[in-house]
Amino acid sequence: MRLILYSKPGCHLCEGLQEKLEKIPNLSFELEIRDITTRDEWFGAYQYEVPVLYLSDTEKDIAEQPLPRPSPRATVQQLEQMLSKYISNNQKNDAE
Repeated sequence: MRLILYSKPGCHLCEGLQEKLEKIPNLSFELEIRDITTRDEWFGAYQYEVPVLYLSDTEKDIAEQPLPRPSPRATVQQLEQMLSKYISNNQKNDAE
């Protein structure tokens, strides 16, 4: 499972979310950081929206799915709870 974080340099909300994601203890995922300033299409899509999170699993052919924006005030535990719902839903769908 992969989480994709669209971010840009100097974005304090992006940095805060990245730090929290890296501290989540009980979920297994790869965190990919995409700097929107490196591609015009990313910049055009997310310049006013960052941070933006997507869930993907190329091994199970799950295309990138947007996730709701977590509150900047969310704790690591709250973020973990929110993400676990989406990760477990994708795992359930794979089992069916």
